[in-house]
Amino acid sequence: MLSYGVSQRRRELSLRVALGASRGRLLRLIIGHGLLVTLSGAIVGLAAAAALTRLLGALLFQVQPLDALSFIGAPLILLPIATLAGLLPAIRASSADPAGVLRRH
Repeated sequence: MLSYGVSQRRRELSLRVALGASRGRLLRLIIGHGLLVTLSGAIVGLAAAAALTRLLGALLFQVQPLDALSFIGAPLILLPIATLAGLLPAIRASSADPAGVLRRH
């Protein structure tokens, strides 16, 4: 999804580079957007999981419905993976030639 979003914003990102945005700033912008989406999804997912554990409590075997390790571990694993997954589209977008991209669109 992030790669698709970056490809849709390629003209805007190229315009930013043409106006003087640094490569690092572009990387932070794209990765920050990806982390924002991931973090909001993790928050919604954790809230839904906490609500559903009450319903599934009878099906859990030797696990507490609100197991702290699971509720803390999942986002701690997910956020670094989301950062790494956002790195490739960010690098691709920041290394594009702004003149060529603006000419094509």
